[in-house]
Amino acid sequence: MKIYEELVARGLIAQVTNEEEIRSMINSGKATFYIGFDCTADSLTAGHFMALTLMKRLQMAGNKPIALIGGGTTMIGDPSGRTDMRKMLTKEDIDHNAECFRRQMERFIDFGEDKARMINNADWLLSLNYVDLLREVGACFSVNNMLRAECYKQRMEKGLSFLEFNYMVMQSYDFYYLFQHYGCNMQFGGDDQWSNMLGGTELIRRKLGKDAHAMTITLLTDSQGRKMGKTAGNAVWLDPAKTTPFEFYQYWRNVADADVLKCIRMLTFLPLEQIDKMDRWEGSQLNRAKEILAYELTKMVHGEEEAHKAEESARGLFGSGSAANMPSYAVEDGDYTDGSAELITLLVKSGLVSSRSEARRAIEQGGVSVDGEKVTDLKKSFSPDQVAAGFVLKRGKKNFVRICEK
Repeated sequence: MKIYEELVARGLIAQVTNEEEIRSMINSGKATFYIGFDCTADSLTAGHFMALTLMKRLQMAGNKPIALIGGGTTMIGDPSGRTDMRKMLTKEDIDHNAECFRRQMERFIDFGEDKARMINNADWLLSLNYVDLLREVGACFSVNNMLRAECYKQRMEKGLSFLEFNYMVMQSYDFYYLFQHYGCNMQFGGDDQWSNMLGGTELIRRKLGKDAHAMTITLLTDSQGRKMGKTAGNAVWLDPAKTTPFEFYQYWRNVADADVLKCIRMLTFLPLEQIDKMDRWEGSQLNRAKEILAYELTKMVHGEEEAHKAEESARGLFGSGSAANMPSYAVEDGDYTDGSAELITLLVKSGLVSSRSEARRAIEQGGVSVDGEKVTDLKKSFSPDQVAAGFVLKRGKKNFVRICEK
């Protein structure tokens, strides 16, 4: 199976502009394509997996990726999928975030000579003269068409700033610039970026003529990507200082039954033949599928050793293996009251809850367990000997901490 057909079989392709030409270029390794990453944080998240694994797949097939860092567009903010305006960042913040992105991307793609490139759109966007830009590309954009774009329609009722209204022009200009200066002939992005991306394709056609072959492909919807990247209201980061390998593993180990095979198909590099056999799995077999998903993705981000540790720790939660590598909290002298450490105190100090009142609610609602046994006693406490022996404290289905002595 050739690479384009594999992308389709894995369920990655949503919309394309001219499929036959795209198929031919990708399958022959002649695509130079870009995916944009706005630098709004100092780490990528699990929501970026779709883009990162796609770049790796296409590079392995001989195509050339461009990771476009949005040093310029991040200063404006993309309104797509948002209900309010994004926080404004300084140039120094954006530069720092871009460097963090590169280190994480190197796990997926090869930035060696004549291979993948990382380019920052600040290099051209920040030096643009506003009047010159309007004269060069302004006439190529219809305000009527822009207002019909889904990314703007979602914001019209709550208010759309003129700052954000310019985002489509900036993103379109990126493709136009990359096409001319880097031979970039293809762009990929989330499905909710379709309008923005078509703006770039149309800009190239209008400025450079109908023979300028620029193509657009969208992948899964961005809303699904964001859903993949978050749990319990928090982002699942690729940076181990923000999300430990164990927490990362646990996130994927706990995906819904309905999503696990979809994630394996889209995000891992397991052969399709193997995944097709797994499509028939059900019941307890789906738990094995979740372990496979979690292990493969943790290995990709954190390496095989950390993936193995996380797997062993997760199995330790259910009575086998070692829980030694999961996040832990070492009880301090000040945590003891009258010779014992209260459960409520340990829930707060370990970070499983944010306050004593939240701890009480979690216990009363049956959401707290110790070594797999539910605890409903608000006065439950632990002796120094129990702490020295160690135990696993759990809140809800996905939050675990190993309690140990200092």
